[in-house]
Amino acid sequence: MESASAQKLSLPNLSAMVVGSMVGAGIFSLPQTFGRVTGGFGALIAWAIAGTGMLMLALTFQSLSRRKPDLDAGVFAYAKAGFGNYLGFASALGYWTVCCLGNVSYFVLIKSTLGALVPAFGEGNTIPAIVSSSLILWGVHFMILRGVKQAAGLNTIVTVAKIIPILIFLVFVGFGFKADIFALNFWGGEAATLGHVFEQVRGTMLVTVFVFVGIEGASVYSRYARNRSDVGLATILGFVGVLCLLVLVTMLSYGVLVRPDLTALRNPSMAGVLQAVVGPWGAVFVSLGLIVSVLGAYLSWSLLAAEVLYSAARMESMPRFLAIENRNQVPAAALWLTSGLIQLFLIFTFFAEEAFLLALKLTSSMILLPYLLVAAYALKLAWTRETYAGEPAARRHDLARAGLATIYAVGLIYAGGLKFLLLSTVIYAPGTILFAIARREQGRRVFSAPEVALFLLASLGAVAAIYGLATGRIGI
Repeated sequence: MESASAQKLSLPNLSAMVVGSMVGAGIFSLPQTFGRVTGGFGALIAWAIAGTGMLMLALTFQSLSRRKPDLDAGVFAYAKAGFGNYLGFASALGYWTVCCLGNVSYFVLIKSTLGALVPAFGEGNTIPAIVSSSLILWGVHFMILRGVKQAAGLNTIVTVAKIIPILIFLVFVGFGFKADIFALNFWGGEAATLGHVFEQVRGTMLVTVFVFVGIEGASVYSRYARNRSDVGLATILGFVGVLCLLVLVTMLSYGVLVRPDLTALRNPSMAGVLQAVVGPWGAVFVSLGLIVSVLGAYLSWSLLAAEVLYSAARMESMPRFLAIENRNQVPAAALWLTSGLIQLFLIFTFFAEEAFLLALKLTSSMILLPYLLVAAYALKLAWTRETYAGEPAARRHDLARAGLATIYAVGLIYAGGLKFLLLSTVIYAPGTILFAIARREQGRRVFSAPEVALFLLASLGAVAAIYGLATGRIGI
């Protein structure tokens, strides 16, 4: 059996966890996704807002890693410490669900991309596509069971491999950039009014959430960090690097194709942009880069999903069987449950594509609650002066950062629309059964009085969402 020290992760490994989690499928779809809703000016504002908001969140993770080193499970642990057992559980459940559904979308996108060459894969949800995806799923599953250190090492290699195609894309598109085309795209083809720009920016905000999800990768794995101080540094390094890539991919594309052409591109739309510059081989090159990138992101999210369940069980917010580790110190039970759920979702894509698309859209709102609770916890610490004795300057700085991060998270919920927040209760309400099992195992009361109110609110939201879907009042 490997020793605990052998499982410790270095700064490069932790940074790769952040980059590997953030750089997945989203960056390859940015030209078309942004082109559909905004022009260059709106995109600049959107990235400025998202970059500032996520930077505040990254700095919040960095601050919490220093001030609460005993909380070594990241997103979930902060929510529980700040707002109690049930909201801590909800944060863990929401984050885990996002990980699982995100991994399913990766498989579908890979097979859809290959479908251009292998018709049997279709749009990624045919029987051959599901079978081949399942083989990859269980191959990665058994590899992770051999040890987190080995899986994280492979993730570092894959992260480097998937960044290289993006950098090559930027070089060629930079040379093909045309100022006159960029000028045509600058206002998005609409009147240059604040109202139009505001609506354009709002339409991109949830897109920016998807491409930044994973910023907490090092924090989630902080218990494996060789040096605790590396957690915050890895978060900042990973964030800054990925932000530069995201902005460059978006803005350079506006100088290659006019907005209607960007909108008409098939995803991965980076392929169409590069093809417009260098010819057909550009599309093939980007497609290969996408496959490497998505497989790497899948590995990162598999590690994160199992770790979240394990940590929640270890902190008594999930059933205790999920805290079982194998001889390689891998959270085996949590990994089996994660892989099993992904497998079920893969099978589900064949029978009910619309329901699958609905589940994917739920991730846009479900990730917002964990982020909001982290920011609010940091704000609470600074506001109450806990851990800030004799550090008035540090408190002021952290109070400002956590406040901005909290405002940003609330703004994202508004930008996404309350519909998706309502739909997320379809997961939170029934998922509470895991929380109830855990509390009964410990011989404790399931809910406190405020938590009963939260559960009832979530249950009513779930009923309303299901009724709205059934009657067509809520569309997907």
